[in-house]
Formats: sequence, structure tokens, C-alpha cells
Amino acid sequence: MAYTLITANRNYSSWSLRPWVLMKALGIEFEDRLVVFAEDNFDHFRSFAPNAQVPCLIDGEDTIWDSLAIVEYLAERHAGVWPEDGSARAWARCAAAEMHSGFSALRNQCTMNVGVRARLHSIDAPLARDVARISELLAQGLARFGGPWLAGVQYTAVDAFFAPVAWRIRTYGLQVDPAVYDWVARIIAHPAMQQWEAEALAEPYREIGHEEELRASASIIEDFRAQ
Repeated sequence: MAYTLITANRNYSSWSLRPWVLMKALGIEFEDRLVVFAEDNFDHFRSFAPNAQVPCLIDGEDTIWDSLAIVEYLAERHAGVWPEDGSARAWARCAAAEMHSGFSALRNQCTMNVGVRARLHSIDAPLARDVARISELLAQGLARFGGPWLAGVQYTAVDAFFAPVAWRIRTYGLQVDPAVYDWVARIIAHPAMQQWEAEALAEPYREIGHEEELRASASIIEDFRAQ
């Protein structure tokens, strides 16, 4: 199959990361095409994605947009995207959907920025609730299905959906259950995540909007990105 996966900046694009890291982890081959965020590239994004956003998967004449739709499209064609066990699969789908549609405080106040470490100015009630719920949810999956991944012994789409959260936990020093810290270390050490991080640190791009969002909620204390 000749897939093309279109993504954006490694440092910021949490939505791009999800299908990218899943396909890498499962050995699903694809052409890797990166399009850099810019203020004036709406029309360019519209040239490949109907919603003018990334990620976008192209499979011959079919264009699939939105990370959850891409994952389900892949699940119809490749084994291992979701857990084989029915209970684990149901939980994994619920958890991934909750991540896909929720946690707005975490998204807004702890934007993904792979290459830095930052100290939050404050943690308000909505953000505290999001962090507590993520900690509860991931710890539940690890305990219920025995780990080492969120829905059991195999890396699946639910791990990919929470992969950006692993970097947020590291970047902002968020407090979570000890079992979740172990999962964070495990997923960041995965070869696919290591490749993404290496590319994030090396890329020269700085997108003003994403940088301003980070500084609105936190102070950078370390920056490992190429200068």
C-alpha cells in the first residue's frame, strides 16, 4: 500500500504525532511528508486536506483527515491497531475518544513543545481536573490490562493517542500516578518517539503562535532545540 501521511512541525503538532507514531510502531509503511505551520498557508493546507489541517492520510484516490478517522481507516486494513481482546479494545476506544474530544484545559495551557522544559505560572481548577482525570484513566488501563502498555502487552492506538500527553507530563512536570510515570518513560523511550523527538530538536522552525501560547501559561526553564 502506498500511503502518504502529511504532518506538520515535530515540536508542536500533537495531532500529527498520533497516526505517525502508531504507523511507525506497527511497521505500516508510508511516505512521510512534512508541511510547516505558517500564518499564510491555509490555502496550501486546503490543497491536500478538506479541513485545512494535519494530519492527513492519502491512500490512492482516498483522502482521510482527522487523527481518529485515520486510525480507524488503518484498523480496517492492518492488524494490531486496536487490542485483540474485546474488553481491552472497548476500553482503548473509549479512552482514545475521550482524549480526542476532551481535556481542553490541558491542550490550551500545556501545549505540546517537545524540546523544552517549562514551569507553569499556575494550575487552575480546570487544568487540575484534566491532569487528575488523565492520571486516573491511564492508571486504570495499566492496572486492568496488566501493562506494560495502556491496554495490555501490545502497543496500540490508545498509546499513540496519549503519546503527546507523555511529552506534556515531561515538559511541564505534571503530577500523575507512579504507574503513569513508568508508562511515560516507556513510551518516550520507544524508537518511534525517539525518532520524532530527534527531528523535533533538530528542526529550525519556530511558530510564533505556538511559542506565545506556551509563554502565556509557563516559563521556559530549559530549551534543547537547535538554535
